[in-house]
Amino acid sequence: MQPCSVGLAPAVLADPGDPSGPRVRGDMTVEVALAVMASAGVGCLLVCDEDDQYIDSVTEAQLAVVRDGSAYTDRVRVRDVLGLRRAPGALALSH
Repeated sequence: MQPCSVGLAPAVLADPGDPSGPRVRGDMTVEVALAVMASAGVGCLLVCDEDDQYIDSVTEAQLAVVRDGSAYTDRVRVRDVLGLRRAPGALALSH
């Protein structure tokens, strides 16, 4: 697996042209994605679109911040986390 950064910054692959590692779709829930990470023993997942094409990556820390936020529900998806992390201060889901 390519290393990913941790924390609130975007996850960055060392070689985005050749992503390898556990892949999930953006419509997966945050809870399931965290379970996949725990099962695979990784701190980063590659996010794919409906055509299984790599679009981004997400870290365990990024998912955990959202899961622990006051506005979290079991309907929050990985794609929501990707969108939130682009908005400064939005990862806590404080509305």
